[in-house]
Amino acid sequence: MVSLQNLSMPLDHTESRLKSAIAKHFGVPVQEILGYEILKKSIDARKKTRVHFVYTLAVSLKDESKFPQITPRAAYSAPIPKRKCKPVVIGAGPAGLFAALILAERGLNPILLERGDDVETRTRTIEEFWKNGTLSPVTNVQFGEGGAGTFSDGKLNTNTKDFRQRKVLETFVSCGAPHEILYLAKPHIGTDILRTVIQNLRKRIIELGGTVLFRHKAEEFIWENGRLCEVVCETENGKVSIPADYAVLAIGHSARDTFSKLHTLDFTMSQKPFSVGVRIEHLQSTINAAQYGASAGHPTLPAADYKLSTHLPNGRAVYTFCMCPGGEVVAAASEPYGVCTNGMSFHARDGKNANSAVLVNVVPEDFGDPHPLAGISFQRELERAAYTLGGSDYRAPAQCFGDYKTGKKTESFGSISPTYRPGVCGANLREIFPEFVGESLAQGISAFDRTIPGFGAHDAVMTGVEARSSSPVRIERNDLLVANRPGIYPCGEGAGYAGGILSAAVDGIKVAEAILEQV
Repeated sequence: MVSLQNLSMPLDHTESRLKSAIAKHFGVPVQEILGYEILKKSIDARKKTRVHFVYTLAVSLKDESKFPQITPRAAYSAPIPKRKCKPVVIGAGPAGLFAALILAERGLNPILLERGDDVETRTRTIEEFWKNGTLSPVTNVQFGEGGAGTFSDGKLNTNTKDFRQRKVLETFVSCGAPHEILYLAKPHIGTDILRTVIQNLRKRIIELGGTVLFRHKAEEFIWENGRLCEVVCETENGKVSIPADYAVLAIGHSARDTFSKLHTLDFTMSQKPFSVGVRIEHLQSTINAAQYGASAGHPTLPAADYKLSTHLPNGRAVYTFCMCPGGEVVAAASEPYGVCTNGMSFHARDGKNANSAVLVNVVPEDFGDPHPLAGISFQRELERAAYTLGGSDYRAPAQCFGDYKTGKKTESFGSISPTYRPGVCGANLREIFPEFVGESLAQGISAFDRTIPGFGAHDAVMTGVEARSSSPVRIERNDLLVANRPGIYPCGEGAGYAGGILSAAVDGIKVAEAILEQV
């Protein structure tokens, strides 16, 4: 096969028109095109008067002798273990699931522990919380099979180019994700499809010899003669000891009680920068018009997204994160007496509103305490303040941006209706934030309005708080990916080594490979 890069096609092109363009590029009749594979498809909307698709293709021609051949993509292959061992994986988010998958594929029969419920039970529990404000500290948007990303947009964007990404994407497709994630420039699965993908991934791990145990929260580790030998779990029926030679610590960024326990066990941990802010909502039609111009509403175009950032004179960075086209703002609390938000959308992204986090960077110097877990205290203080401001019943405090700029409590909302469930309470969000966060949000959103007209509209809805965009803690590991306590492999977003579904899954694969190299 031969490569064709940067092929521009109009929005309303047909397959036959695409084949004609391929033939024209190579200077051959259409009949000599034996087939093609889409390697990448993106949208070029830089010129609003000419929005178009851009393709990278692998093309099979009848006579390819005049063209350079594409080197076939090597299939992923993990190291082959020399002996059997007993690996335990703690946490069934993307990092833990893919660590368990790779270990299972190599015949090591991993035991995967998850403190929350399976995704089917978890979905029902979360829906009850969103409906009635009944929080389960055991199973929620943060805890349970699939991790926090299961109730999000299912975005698979990452800034890294690790070759393991293809393994992750192909696994997702084989478990029910749309084939298009293999080539779209901005792939996403959607929370509705992702829940089924997670179930199928669990079934595959079990079919390969793995075991998945829910409502098993890792509490202790037992070492003998300098080697890990057991993981002790808390369950509904008391403590259970599980034999283990190696343990993958993929606990997620919200396992605050586990971070505290690890600190008492003398794990080396450090403070880590993160970000805090709000979810902001606009009409999706406003974002489409700003991004696509006259082409907005074209049936071949998806709901438009954006990614914005600015550096302010005060030295702070303000940026958007986890943008959810056609989505909703969701309640993502995992602790009593706290409110935190996240964003979610289904695969179709057909909701009326667009939302994203607008975040301000926070550094360890802001915590006011050198303790490794001081960032968690910073987050918790914001979430508890939001809980109180929202009415102390898991409603979230929300404010129109026009009111936010003047420091006025919002009494009513305009054309943009808040989507957060179980509901919002009009408030003055400046009462929650430190001054540097509050003022940075105002300046940042105003700056973004110059890029996307309407971003800083008076009735743009801000819902608070978003405090868990990334882990506030790093569990240190060495070049072999091992913690300072033997046999323990910190992994994924919670341990401070990833940021999002794809990068967390890749880190899970890396840690599994590190274990395979040791056995």
